Amino acid sequence: MTPLITFRHFSYSYPEGARPVLRDLSLSVEEGEFVLVMGRSGVGKSTFLRALNGLVPHFYGGEIAGSVSVAGKDPVALGTRAMSELVGFVDQSPERTFVSERVEEELVFALENLAVPPLIMRKRVEEVLDQLGIAPLRSRAIATLSGGEKQRVAIAAALTMQPRVLVLDEPTSQLDPQSAEDVLTALRRLNEDLGLTVLVSEHRLERVLPFADRVIAFTESGAQPLCGTPADVVAQVDLLPPVVALGKALGWQPLPLTLKAARRFVPGLSLPAVGSAIASTTESPPLIAAEKLWFRYNGHDVLRDASLRLPRGTLLALMGRNGAGKTTLLKQLVGLLRPREGRVRFFPLRGTTVDVGKTALPDLIQHIGMVPQDPGAFLFQERVLDELAVTRRNHGLPADEAADRALLTHLGVDHLAAQNPRDLSGGEQQRVALASIMVAQPELLLLDEPTRGLDYAQKEALVALLRSLQADGVSIIMATHDVELVAQAADAVALMAEGEVILSGPTREVMTESLLFAPQLNKLLRDPRFLTLEDVLSALPVRPESPA
Repeated sequence: MTPLITFRHFSYSYPEGARPVLRDLSLSVEEGEFVLVMGRSGVGKSTFLRALNGLVPHFYGGEIAGSVSVAGKDPVALGTRAMSELVGFVDQSPERTFVSERVEEELVFALENLAVPPLIMRKRVEEVLDQLGIAPLRSRAIATLSGGEKQRVAIAAALTMQPRVLVLDEPTSQLDPQSAEDVLTALRRLNEDLGLTVLVSEHRLERVLPFADRVIAFTESGAQPLCGTPADVVAQVDLLPPVVALGKALGWQPLPLTLKAARRFVPGLSLPAVGSAIASTTESPPLIAAEKLWFRYNGHDVLRDASLRLPRGTLLALMGRNGAGKTTLLKQLVGLLRPREGRVRFFPLRGTTVDVGKTALPDLIQHIGMVPQDPGAFLFQERVLDELAVTRRNHGLPADEAADRALLTHLGVDHLAAQNPRDLSGGEQQRVALASIMVAQPELLLLDEPTRGLDYAQKEALVALLRSLQADGVSIIMATHDVELVAQAADAVALMAEGEVILSGPTREVMTESLLFAPQLNKLLRDPRFLTLEDVLSALPVRPESPA
């Protein structure tokens, strides 16, 4: 049987690219497969996916060689419009793709352009609203949605076209654990029941591995990817979710890809007996305090009597379901939004207390820096180095290219110094935006979904960076759905629900009390001492070598 998707000696280089991102790529995908596309940030995953609907090269330009075929059609020859009914595409930054103001208008936009009859249009819209659990959002303005809600709307808009192939680039990067599972379950159901071919690029492998039939792993830019079953491929790579990394370190066979598969090995672990309860810690004086905040978007209360206190020197993770109010609370803390009721006070190391709601934004950003969910919207210059130079000028700081390059090196993006930020991958843009903020040396750093687009190695580097910033006296609040990052990096966690901060406390205490927000190894071992791979390996009588 002829494969649905075929790449034959396919090569592609972006305009002015030093070398091909994809080189002599040859592979195929059968109809009805659920394929996970994995690899480090910047190795060509997004480029590979964009070639399926003609975005590469029609939107990006560049040079192409070889061929790609989808259901017998050539995306390079036909372009994105002709491929839109065959290939549904969801970008890693869906907010950039919206063309309508309201959710339901966005879902019907492409159908109206194709003159789909109204009854069929209505049926398709109702189906995707139910499949993705977004029926309550149908009348909402897209601008008022959280990042995760926007992501589900973008997936729904692609599904209304009823494509044969659905391509998703980081579809769960802004989704809370439950929403991510709901979306992936819906995709798996479409794959199994309707034969929809699904290709998903994802860094949070623990979310997608249980659903995948096959894995395509890009190991480095321009190299041939590894292709095979999930078990075969993860045994050959070092991008591993915690439960797989533990199994690899301890030589478990067959290598478990899920918690269920790993539980059979737990009785054989020689871990010390459970010790005493977690000791509480003494809090430092606060750096910032939000008190009884209320805020409303278009008649909808997004914050409801929300209070938060950040002890100086702390890294606090702000967690909760999509739409819980995390981003809105961050914007209140930095003064981008002002509360309807309540107040935010900032206590600088030097100087008097600042009432955030009554202070001009230019004065606030001398103390507080924020990296938003979509870092691309934050970057405007022609070169990465220029982004850092502009921050220095805006803060009245002298130019210092050597220091700027050192910071880029610390973030692993020094090789991108001369590139245009808009040409970078999502993970690379995230690190450049962080660098442009840290140039000003703020006392408080706010991060909104900081691991969006980052692979495991980059997350390790981010954890190291955050710890070094703490050592330099920077306090940090990060809103995130990445429970593994929180387990590694956070001193404390605050959980939000429906606009309120419902629980806050030390990370180990809060995360071990949560079924939804517990990390993988804590769910596996059900012991508050073990949140991370390092926690488990260091507790074993004979510590194995780190997994390859």
